[in-house]
Amino acid sequence: MVRAPMLGNAARRGDAGAVVLALLVAVGVALAAPPSARAADALVGVGEQHPAIFADPWWRELQTQRVRYIAAWDALRYDWSRAEVDAYLGAARAAGAEVLLGFGHSRTPGRTHRAPTPRQFLGEFRRFRARYPWVREYLTWNEANHCSQPTCRRPDMAARYYNALRGACPDCTIVAADVLDTRRMPAWIKAFRHRARGRRLIWGLHNYIDANRFRTTGTRSLLRTVPGQVWFTETGGLVERDNGSPVEFPENKWHAARATRWVFQRLARLSPRVRRVYLYQWKPPPDPTWDSALLGADGRPRPAYRVLSEHLRAAAQRAARAPGR
Repeated sequence: MVRAPMLGNAARRGDAGAVVLALLVAVGVALAAPPSARAADALVGVGEQHPAIFADPWWRELQTQRVRYIAAWDALRYDWSRAEVDAYLGAARAAGAEVLLGFGHSRTPGRTHRAPTPRQFLGEFRRFRARYPWVREYLTWNEANHCSQPTCRRPDMAARYYNALRGACPDCTIVAADVLDTRRMPAWIKAFRHRARGRRLIWGLHNYIDANRFRTTGTRSLLRTVPGQVWFTETGGLVERDNGSPVEFPENKWHAARATRWVFQRLARLSPRVRRVYLYQWKPPPDPTWDSALLGADGRPRPAYRVLSEHLRAAAQRAARAPGR
């Protein structure tokens, strides 16, 4: 949901927290369906744009080191945006985090909807690689099929960006296309595949509609459309938003917890090809137009955080019991 410059109620601990957990477990039982057979749980991370996450004890308590960060494709051209990226990636590295670094539209006034040429995009990517050589996971273009992005009607251009990244860093892990779960998504993906090179592509999905309407339609659609790994590069439950979208969802912290549980118990279990889940976001910014945060503005965990924490503990226990461990 990082389309604008930077988009970016608390659960109490103790007895109240236990009540919250009991309620959420009950809701989870009602929502759960038999999972498909799979080798392991999807790896879990948090999508967040602000480096304060790395100093937050609630993040450290989760014991998950994966984060996703979106930078403007030309962020290193300007002092102010370069400083933002330096601050985030520097804090991430110091904390030992594993960063999935994605690219999106320029934040320069007048250039937001201007698509770079593949040569320009490649040149900027090489600057990122030189400045942050420890980053090894990339996402080609954030929400590439959304019409806030210059790639909305140019899946061929997005594919050329991917080809450029793959050629420049063959040993990197790269999410090829990163898309929203819309009705037009399959056609966009097919056009992308026509121009993308390689056979083992990774597909990124933002499945907010599935998560918040407690359905599986969009996720199943992508799984039918493509082979290979699928990562939920952004997902979560809505608490509040004011971004002018005509798509309606319930909006409150309890709904967000139910939606988060739906992500883990249903959507991530639709196929063993679902290998990553990144929940967005950590904490709401001041005056947010979008709030799906795991923590409230006061810095305290919301019910969705508890759902995530439970899931991570259970996944760790399953991994410990797996054959060969």
